[in-house]
Amino acid sequence: MKQFLLTVAGVFVGLMLFFVVVPFIFIIAIASSAAAKSDIPSKVVLQLDLRTKLTDQSSGNPFAAFRGSTDSVMGIVTTLREAETDRRVKGVFVRLPEGGMPPAAADELRLAFKHFRASGKPIWAHSQGLYASGAVICSYMLGASADQLWMQPDSSFQAVGMASEDVFLKRFFDKHAIKAEYEQRYEYKNAVNPYLYSDYTPAHRESELSWMGSIYGSAVNTAAADRKKDPAGFLKVIEAGPYSAEEALAKGLIDKVGQVREAQNAELALVGGGAKLLDFDDYSGQARRSERTANLGRPTIAVINAEGAIITGSGGGGSPFSGDSSIYSDQISKAIYDAIDDKDVKAIVFRVSSPGGSDTASEQILSAVRAAKAAGKPVVVSMGVYAASGGYWISSQASYIVAEPTTLTGSIGVFGGKFAMGDALGHFGIDLREQHVGGDYATAFGGADAFDPSQRAAFAAWMDRIYAGFISRVAEGRHLSPDRVREIAKGRVWTGVQAKQLGLVDQIGGFYDAVDKAKSLAGITGQARLKTIGGSKSPFAAFQRLMGGSEASLRTVAAAAWIFGDPRSQAILDQMADAKLRTQHGATVLAPSPMR
Repeated sequence: MKQFLLTVAGVFVGLMLFFVVVPFIFIIAIASSAAAKSDIPSKVVLQLDLRTKLTDQSSGNPFAAFRGSTDSVMGIVTTLREAETDRRVKGVFVRLPEGGMPPAAADELRLAFKHFRASGKPIWAHSQGLYASGAVICSYMLGASADQLWMQPDSSFQAVGMASEDVFLKRFFDKHAIKAEYEQRYEYKNAVNPYLYSDYTPAHRESELSWMGSIYGSAVNTAAADRKKDPAGFLKVIEAGPYSAEEALAKGLIDKVGQVREAQNAELALVGGGAKLLDFDDYSGQARRSERTANLGRPTIAVINAEGAIITGSGGGGSPFSGDSSIYSDQISKAIYDAIDDKDVKAIVFRVSSPGGSDTASEQILSAVRAAKAAGKPVVVSMGVYAASGGYWISSQASYIVAEPTTLTGSIGVFGGKFAMGDALGHFGIDLREQHVGGDYATAFGGADAFDPSQRAAFAAWMDRIYAGFISRVAEGRHLSPDRVREIAKGRVWTGVQAKQLGLVDQIGGFYDAVDKAKSLAGITGQARLKTIGGSKSPFAAFQRLMGGSEASLRTVAAAAWIFGDPRSQAILDQMADAKLRTQHGATVLAPSPMR
């Protein structure tokens, strides 16, 4: 009895902690955060740290509000626009990443930096080294757009080119009797090439070198222009590296050598008036609140954000502590229909950063885009890091498409298939057996055996139909002949610059260029209100679906896990969310990953 009473008492204390103490702490944390963000000195230089992972769009996670906006390109861009007209903000100080960054993210941030500088306020950048890693040339390009670029003494300047590395598994699969059963449409749709070959095919090599060369050339030429250097001579200097910071200074690649504190103090002295450094995060929350109330009563442009792989469903099944994002077809199409029904919305800017995904989910979203146009509301796509394969599918029939110079787009193609593991597992005494009723195709995606000839023929015909449908949608949306689309399709990835030349996009530019075009198409003169519509479902609603509890109770549990930083709780929630995700066999319209 004593042990029972102790157990009951422990449960009671636990419940009190979760339902009384934790909410109180949560409320205090919110209040403290809000107070800190409203207490901004009269003269500040915002310090923007780009050394952490950067997504294209702000997270739907409610706890992200406490992290500010420096985890997303769009959060930074919109906050900088607010800071331009804020008399308290006298400048920006940027900490550059040591490695590469997504090329189109660097392009979008560069435009924001240039626009901020045009307001008469300085941006300085500091690097503790630029090391050979993916698209490090894009990190340098972004630093070169600042008023001054500093480097730490004796650090290394290795932004001398770009390289990629792919792992090919064909010989491993052959050794262990694993059969990769895939169909591609067509030779440039190389996402599954590492399963099928032991080296680059000619088409694979051509495609990767093409978009890598385009990104590299764009970054070098842009940096040369910002540094006011001759492009040809600048390229020779870049490629003759690597250099020490002191050598980079002598070559005119940077402006100063100094420790980060020296650079910070120098910029603070430049703006004068006793200005202080303020973390970008601490400013951004207030900027977002101000943005939401700005331009009320003016014509409205809906902003709909879509980032990640495209899948069917409405979301809400993942953990709120996960940083992963997906584009759920129900969610995005509903956001577009909500914009159609909102009488204040005159146009839509659809921000897309996606390598693709499900063809059926992509078609659902594209149908909503067509409906918006039919309702007289222009849809302007703003492409982020990607808008390729399924990401291009959902963009293809927009009223207008704006892409960054280095956006990866196109990849008009499809692949699908499976791994046949029966023989491989047999080596370990594991036997896969199956039974079926009905037609022969019912066993097509079984994991034991390869496709038989009739299954292969049926599956190939299905791939052909999806590919033909993709071609027809692009041809209709871009006003090109189907034959012309087939010439530039075949799964090939293009950069924004290349896509503009081919007629796959309309303009090279960033998010606010897309906003300006939306205003023009809607006949809006003067300022417009930007209204974000849609987004991820509440993570607490996701918990309710996952665990069956009430949303209010689960908010408390989530708050506790966040406040106390319990990694076990977070890991369990992530595992539960992952267990709920559905796997899909069949067609995928997906592009390769960009370099970082």
